[in-house]
Amino acid sequence: MMKKYFAIAIVLTAACAHSAWANGLESLEAFVKTVSSGRADFTQVVTAPARDGQAARSKTSTGTFEFSRPNRFRFIYKKPFEQSIVADGQTLWLYDADLNQVTSRKQSSALGSTPAALIAAAPDLRALQADFTLASAPDADGLQWVVATPKAKDGQLQAVRVGFRPGEKSSGLAALEIIDSFGQRSVLSFSKVEVNPNLPADTFRFTPPKGADVIRQ
Repeated sequence: MMKKYFAIAIVLTAACAHSAWANGLESLEAFVKTVSSGRADFTQVVTAPARDGQAARSKTSTGTFEFSRPNRFRFIYKKPFEQSIVADGQTLWLYDADLNQVTSRKQSSALGSTPAALIAAAPDLRALQADFTLASAPDADGLQWVVATPKAKDGQLQAVRVGFRPGEKSSGLAALEIIDSFGQRSVLSFSKVEVNPNLPADTFRFTPPKGADVIRQ
């Protein structure tokens, strides 16, 4: 069950860049305006809520992330298990190497008001504000934060917080925290962030491996 949580959480993922002296909301606005593509390593910690008197359980994974506006991104999980999540602009693909299983969905229905929309689709802050209530949050842990709360009340996402390192000119992307309606918390920490790299179009092309079970939703 925890393995599925990694994939669910990562579909709800976003990244942002930072400008000196900006607050979180200003950093998000600058990112949407100036960052058309990106690349980073990530470490993700997913914590399920405590149940029946048991302590909360956490799982850690690592991998790489790339994106290109509009509507293209790729998460590659490397440890502790291999998974690929690729959005090619039309279809969202999820590949589980252990199961040799591929799940595909139309992007238009799979993303919606999710953190992925923050980096993959929105051309400006106004477009984001159509789906999210955005606000700067108090500084914490040496980072500046912006909170994105989905306006849709029937989704699984409760809130997203994105953290920026103050004063960095290239990219302030530092952390992403996702809280879902089940009380699950997913925290991604980013490193080796590259802003506006040249990413070939086939970076986001996905072909189901030979012999894989393909499920279309």
